[in-house]
Amino acid sequence: MSQQAKLPEPPYYVVCFSSQRTEGDNGYGEMADAMERLAHEQPGFLGVESARGGDGFGITNSYWQDEDAIRAWKRNVDHLVAQKLGRQDWYRTYEMRIARVERAYGFVRTD
Repeated sequence: MSQQAKLPEPPYYVVCFSSQRTEGDNGYGEMADAMERLAHEQPGFLGVESARGGDGFGITNSYWQDEDAIRAWKRNVDHLVAQKLGRQDWYRTYEMRIARVERAYGFVRTD
């Protein structure tokens, strides 16, 4: 599980990717790590948060400055390879949702 992303004040965009994995790793972990490193290099990338349960269900939220940055990431050549392998080998199902974040707030325990 990744750490909470440190994000700027809204507005910004979030890509919510929920998925159900297939059995076995089949190179998934290595590719996921590589895609996270690559995302950090993309203009407009703000951060990522990800968690996956023991049943293979996971949610990854990636945060972006604007929709142009999201579209550029979707067209990245290495990311296109990962997308193809995901449909072919790693996911039983997935859903992608893109939203504009208008407000954000949280809580931090200080004791």
